[in-house]
Amino acid sequence: MRVQNGRLVALVAAVAVAAIAGGGALAYRQGPETAEAEAAPLSTSPSPVTSKPTTAKPTPTPAKTPTPSSTPPAGPLKTKIVLDKLPPGRAPQIAYLTGRTIRGGAGGDVKVPGTADIQEVARLGSSALAVVTKGYGTEMLTINTDGKITARTPDINQIVTTDDGLGAAYVGSRLKDTGESMAGATIYAQQDQGRAEVQKVTVPDVWNTSLLGYLNGKVYFDAGTTEAGSTSLYEWTPGESKATLIKAVPKAMAVSSVGTAGSLTTLADQNSCSSLLTVPAGKRLWRTCDYQIVGFTPDGATAIAGPMYQDGYGNGIAAVLDAKKGTLLHEWSGVFRQWVPEDDQHLLLLADTGEATPASIIRCTISTGACELATPLAKGALLIGD
Repeated sequence: MRVQNGRLVALVAAVAVAAIAGGGALAYRQGPETAEAEAAPLSTSPSPVTSKPTTAKPTPTPAKTPTPSSTPPAGPLKTKIVLDKLPPGRAPQIAYLTGRTIRGGAGGDVKVPGTADIQEVARLGSSALAVVTKGYGTEMLTINTDGKITARTPDINQIVTTDDGLGAAYVGSRLKDTGESMAGATIYAQQDQGRAEVQKVTVPDVWNTSLLGYLNGKVYFDAGTTEAGSTSLYEWTPGESKATLIKAVPKAMAVSSVGTAGSLTTLADQNSCSSLLTVPAGKRLWRTCDYQIVGFTPDGATAIAGPMYQDGYGNGIAAVLDAKKGTLLHEWSGVFRQWVPEDDQHLLLLADTGEATPASIIRCTISTGACELATPLAKGALLIGD
């Protein structure tokens, strides 16, 4: 399951707070001041030993010496991203879009046919999936390794895949001719290369449906029973005729592989609080009012977070938190339009310096905060897939 930061749109609209998917000029509460540094390369040469050996007798250790920390600080907790100073690194290892070509993941490069705007991309085995604009709505194209369209699925607006890339789930919601949303959603699940027929379930009378993950054989999504009301988590096992409502997990933003979910428990003007809840019981494990929980690494050990308030173009920060305690592991500042885990140790960020400026997908190491360019800094269409 890969994480896209698009869920905030419907939630913020429900309480009349202006926000857009992946957007967010930053207005967030400052925590305690910590050291800050510009992003460093992912790997550096070890510093040479400059001290000289000594022949003096060692001083006996006092009987009561404080035991030093077994894990010394790795460096500053906060890093400012300066794109033109980052070193080049390897290309993203998951699907991504440059121009109209889907790269990364299993299989070779695949060009998306036509001229329609591309909104999302993913890999399903060696095939490629692309959500493109069609009239007032959207459709999903299934494209084989030869670049030929083998299927068109109408009204699809979001895709998630399993971590092994052999399964995909996608959601469709119809729009009126005016572009306004209509009630109801259809959730689909598909396995690679037609190993089984496409499974689907229709959920009537729901609004603002957001797909959160395809994990451990189950598909998770968040939806509300009214257009402007609160939302709750749903769980669906492909092949079953109904999805199960999990009322104990309201306003879900992300679901992990270890049975937890990030819940936007408080949302107000220029502020929010998130909680990590168990699924399905809804027991609160910890709470943060400094960040929004927007995703997890595949192993569920790290929570991916954005600013507690998002409004405008790009988000001013991206962060990772210890999923057991909620403590900050690292925070990056810059302008970020997507944040997607590449694996358990690395986060991919779609970064630029503002509208119409050169952009890059950058890779940051969770444990150290060091970053590198995963794609060259350039103008043109760029998107992290699933």
